[in-house]
Amino acid sequence: MNRSTVSLIAVAAALAALTGFASVTGSEDEGPAKTAKRLPVERTSLLCPEPSTSDLAETTYTAFTPASEGAAGGGSAVLRPAPKALTDAHQGEEGKAKDVKPFLTQKSPGKPVTAEESGADAPALVGGADGGLAPGWSVQQTTTVSAGAGRGLQGAHCVAPDTEFWFPGTSTAKGRSDYIHLTNPDEAAAVVDVELYGSDGAIKADVGQSIQIQPHSSVPVLLSTLAGKPYTDVTTHVVARSGRVAAAVHSADDELGGDWLPASADPAPRLVLPGIPKDATSVRLVAFAPGDADADLKIQLASPTGPITPAGHETLHVKAGMTAAVDLGDVTKGEAGSLLLTPTATDEEAPVVAALRVTRGKGDKQETAFIPATAPVGDRATSADNRAEGSTLALVAPGETARVKVTASAGSEAGEPVTKSYTVKGGTTLGVDPPVPSGLKGSYALTLEPESGGPVHAARMLELPENGIPMFTVQTLPDDRGTVSVPTAKQDLGVLQK
Repeated sequence: MNRSTVSLIAVAAALAALTGFASVTGSEDEGPAKTAKRLPVERTSLLCPEPSTSDLAETTYTAFTPASEGAAGGGSAVLRPAPKALTDAHQGEEGKAKDVKPFLTQKSPGKPVTAEESGADAPALVGGADGGLAPGWSVQQTTTVSAGAGRGLQGAHCVAPDTEFWFPGTSTAKGRSDYIHLTNPDEAAAVVDVELYGSDGAIKADVGQSIQIQPHSSVPVLLSTLAGKPYTDVTTHVVARSGRVAAAVHSADDELGGDWLPASADPAPRLVLPGIPKDATSVRLVAFAPGDADADLKIQLASPTGPITPAGHETLHVKAGMTAAVDLGDVTKGEAGSLLLTPTATDEEAPVVAALRVTRGKGDKQETAFIPATAPVGDRATSADNRAEGSTLALVAPGETARVKVTASAGSEAGEPVTKSYTVKGGTTLGVDPPVPSGLKGSYALTLEPESGGPVHAARMLELPENGIPMFTVQTLPDDRGTVSVPTAKQDLGVLQK
């Protein structure tokens, strides 16, 4: 009998590096914090939704991996088209997408690569990165639609697959077309439930149950087909019964343009929604309490000078299982800001999810974007697609003062990296024009790394005005998943034999 002795700790470390989590902790005396260290991930996957159904759509995809100390060498990063679930090319043929010609390939870290697609036939993309290209691999899709319903600048981070997503801020109202895009990266079919919650609670939608997503494919679902009547403010909940998916909502308004609505951060009693533009003409807050308890929230704007309570909108009551919304108007008053939601009473901390719908412009020259509640930058955050002009960075420190290092990468065609540090005072939002690579040609990426102080939340706004319309999109910048906590131990805990 052949025998192989494998340390359980080594197995756990390998699994953690591959999957992004650790399940083994240290001794009771030391605790997991003292026995774990952070190492670069070795494999990651991302999925990009189908960008548009407009023949006028012009989409740019930008992929980027920051240079990471200690990362493995070599590796690959590839995005491929994902067939729609019901096409003949994919019915029942698991793994067929593997043979599809790559759409975008990245060969080295530190420099973004781009690809372009036009029209309504641009597919969803499924991809992965390993080796030295996995830590922090980020892909941004940026679409311009010059006319028609949902016209505007539409941006989305391609997202990692998961089993649950919350989308407060969706709608089935007249004039809105909100699609939930569900993409399955795996070899087996995924089964997904899409649940809707309005101001009175759950909206009955039997057709939203047990939606099957074939392997390596993507399905868009129009939310209004799941509701019996129009609802202005809806929270959409995506739960995978089996398998995993990536989920994102595309919202198009007949008059106010459109954009992607990313998922909110996980339910929590305290939320930060960063990066409200200084010239926002309208801000609408939508929140949902998924637990059994009502949530009473204090609303504050983290302005450049400190926290401000909006007059007439000091608090928001969110009933358990119901969606609540409030119009905050032009709450920023000409200065960049971020919204802070905290419990009104420290002994009543019910978890919530939340998002903002932000409007710029007036009359028939309006454009909208969405800002979900987002997690802190963490070890590092990445924004893959930035231009020489039009990018604005919002940094907010909800607690203690913090210092953040921002690095502009090499350009996709030419340009040398540039680094600059910023100090963000506690309770404030700092809006800055980010550094630009010297000699830039093409686009470039931004990476954010906290240097000292408290947690920092961030968002990047990209604006590309056209025909007098202030076209813009906002992407929040949580941790880019470049590292994973891996347990260590003083001794081997056992062996596996075969």
